[in-house]
Amino acid sequence: MKQAKSFPGIILGGGTLPPKPSLQLISHSPRETRRLGVRLGELAQAGDVILLAGGLGMGKTCLVQGIAWGLGIKGYASSPSFVVIKEYPGRLPLYHIDLYRLDDLEEVGELGLDDYLYGHGVCVVEWAKKGLSLLPEEHLLITISYLSAWERSLHLQPGSGRYQEMLAKLNC
Repeated sequence: MKQAKSFPGIILGGGTLPPKPSLQLISHSPRETRRLGVRLGELAQAGDVILLAGGLGMGKTCLVQGIAWGLGIKGYASSPSFVVIKEYPGRLPLYHIDLYRLDDLEEVGELGLDDYLYGHGVCVVEWAKKGLSLLPEEHLLITISYLSAWERSLHLQPGSGRYQEMLAKLNC
């Protein structure tokens, strides 16, 4: 395992598990979580799919706000819990999808997400584990866990070479 590195306020401890290495990050504040999101947004390419998992209040929407800023989107990306999908124009469109209020796979399937998931923007899906079997195999899965009132553990698992490349750029 690599020694932890400093990443603008975030401690990186990269795994070396071939063929899909992952990164374990610790964020010490919402600001640091947004800063990580900004970097992910800067690295994002058309067609990227980022899946977010974690309980209520873990910082998923906070991370999405940073991703939006990294894509050049002004203002805040708010949780689309009641509307399920919000679209934000930026360097690339951001499709912010929240599956929290959906109860089963059938409801997820009925949303018609393919245009978003396989489109020309960046798709970020909160509560992704509710529809994981219906979402693209090629993705970056970020699982956020509680450490303390402000600290969170973020585990980034790439689903392909594209996302391994993204993690390598984060770990520079």
